[in-house]
Amino acid sequence: MGLGAGDPSTSGPATAPSRSRLGKVGAPYQASKDEYLATRLDYLADLIQKGVNWSRLNSLWPMPFATACCGIELMATGASRYDIARFGAEVMRFTPRQCDLLICAGRVAIKEMRVLQRIYMQMAEPKWVISMGACACTGGVFDTYAVIQGIDQFMPVDVYVPGCPPRPETLIEGVMMIQKIVERDGVKSSRERAKGMGLTVEAPVQVRVEEGGKS
Repeated sequence: MGLGAGDPSTSGPATAPSRSRLGKVGAPYQASKDEYLATRLDYLADLIQKGVNWSRLNSLWPMPFATACCGIELMATGASRYDIARFGAEVMRFTPRQCDLLICAGRVAIKEMRVLQRIYMQMAEPKWVISMGACACTGGVFDTYAVIQGIDQFMPVDVYVPGCPPRPETLIEGVMMIQKIVERDGVKSSRERAKGMGLTVEAPVQVRVEEGGKS
């Protein structure tokens, strides 16, 4: 038999809730100032997972696969003017086993697609893919039998960066979208991601201001 609120053998104040605070059947229990709810294990695991995702989104290691003029814009993104290091993505590795973000910049020929697929398969999980430029997204102006009309036909793509070629600001926006994916959706394997997230970056609008203050 449990100890009641009026049992003299209890040491200290009574901890059993009174019937008046229990309320009607199905009503929520109103806790007093001296009572608290214990932390659940799933809340602690979720907190740890958020910390891991925060560390991962601020330490993306890109794998550059540049085949055309988009590669020049990719180089400019890593230079001092735009400084992609502000987002923790300046560590570009040229071995897929040390990367988690594949940036395909430029057109991909049919003979190159097998190489690109092998690089993607050698990257460790979790990993993400950015399709940079019109040629990588849709084939661009190269509507020929020798050029892949979009790499998403052969591998998952998480973010599309349009442009011919896209400016470094647009690529940085794509990297920020990858960070949002990691923060919001967490870490998912390629099997769970299937074809990828398929998000598209909107190109920034440039406003020219003349000397007289008129745009």
